[in-house]
Amino acid sequence: MQYKTELHAHTRESSNCADLSAQEVAERYIAAGYTTLLVTNHYNDYHLDLAGEAWEERIAHHLAGYRALKEYAGDRLCVLLGCELRFVGSANDYLVFGADEDFLINHPDLHKMNLKSFSALAHLHGFLIVQAHPFRNGMTVMNPEHLDGFEVFNGHPGHHSRNQIADAWAKQFGAIRTSGSDFHHPTQSPCGGILTSAPIRTQKELLDVLNSGDYTLLCAGPAAERDGMRDMPAKY
Repeated sequence: MQYKTELHAHTRESSNCADLSAQEVAERYIAAGYTTLLVTNHYNDYHLDLAGEAWEERIAHHLAGYRALKEYAGDRLCVLLGCELRFVGSANDYLVFGADEDFLINHPDLHKMNLKSFSALAHLHGFLIVQAHPFRNGMTVMNPEHLDGFEVFNGHPGHHSRNQIADAWAKQFGAIRTSGSDFHHPTQSPCGGILTSAPIRTQKELLDVLNSGDYTLLCAGPAAERDGMRDMPAKY
């Protein structure tokens, strides 16, 4: 048996650009046969500022979608916490894997750092940083030494992420390659993520799998058809 894990999905409780509630997202992924879902809601000045001035309000808003989805899904879907981090003054987005609620609560305003300083902090704690849709319009190519990997397949059909270029870039630097649906809207279907031979149930298991490269990148839907991509091994 093989197991599907989504690495890039949003809920409207925390990401205002998302149209579906945590319950609706859970039902979509359960119906699509996923066993694990990373909730990667946006962590940036725009979304946090909407929640209020106190850090307690702001971080509660960021975590609301994850908490709601985890509670609703119960044992039908393993729900893990991720985030899509954007630093002030930049248009780049970074998927952060490994950070739990305590870390986010106790380290306020990570978006006011920069990639170099955050990378040092994240790696101190053993987290992974993957640049999301690195070749989408408006993105800036960053120094790979501050990153662990690149999202080489982004399944959002409304944006041209130049996935094939991202894949070639990741291969050039021997970086971790990830895939994600970038799920926001009811017109989308889950189409990305990773396929593994064992279920991913914890942050540690996720990090171990991503570091090992022992998984298959899921690439389906309109973005895959446009870019001529299909499911492929994560190892080169």
